Amino acid sequence: MEAINIHEAKTRLSQLVARAAEGEGFIIAKAGKPMARVTAIDSPTSGQQKRLGFLADQFKIPNDFDRMGQEEIAEMFGG
Repeated sequence: MEAINIHEAKTRLSQLVARAAEGEGFIIAKAGKPMARVTAIDSPTSGQQKRLGFLADQFKIPNDFDRMGQEEIAEMFGG
């Protein structure tokens, strides 16, 4: 993410906001210290990215998955 000083951000705000809308966020800095992050409203932050269900309908789990290999495992343990 590109850091832009506050004076340059004021000068080029419309251009920077247009880039942010396309997915290129930026950071506004004052004297080299990051002050604000600008991103598109609908872009997820790293903590908000959806992870559960991202492989939905990509594979099937057998109904007996909890019993698969039961005989082999019993044989390994002598019984």
